[in-house]
Amino acid sequence: MSVAVEPAVAFEVFTQETDLWWRRGLRYRLAGRRPGSLCFEPRAGGRLFESFETSSGTQIHEAGRVTVWQPPSRLVFTWRNANFAAGESTEVEVLFEPTNTGTRVTVQHRGWSTIRPGHPARHGVEGAAFSRMIGLWWGELMTALREFIETRGAD
Repeated sequence: MSVAVEPAVAFEVFTQETDLWWRRGLRYRLAGRRPGSLCFEPRAGGRLFESFETSSGTQIHEAGRVTVWQPPSRLVFTWRNANFAAGESTEVEVLFEPTNTGTRVTVQHRGWSTIRPGHPARHGVEGAAFSRMIGLWWGELMTALREFIETRGAD
């Protein structure tokens, strides 16, 4: 996906304005459409977490940990769905590469082999069909990122 901003801006928006562009709803967030926030702690070892209010108070779900923080070019973090068991984790790598017109943002979500077949996160889909499903999910998020950046630039 390409955006018409420098890599440093794309990296900053991806990591520091995450809650503003990341889609809402149960398909994308544990909180669904309830008020809350999704944030990266900006450093290697920092968390990717979602916080939201419930009737029993503030809930915090750690969705992952930053393993590589290299602004403005590279971000790598672990990814854990709320229903992953101990030892079940995937990895997301995001590259921000300069182009003649801005930045190419590339996402690779790997490590799904650690998630057992039949796990609810797979939605009953395996193999190439599962890879396509994950690709479409990230594609929807990258579209949201691009639209946010375009709207942000119009302000």
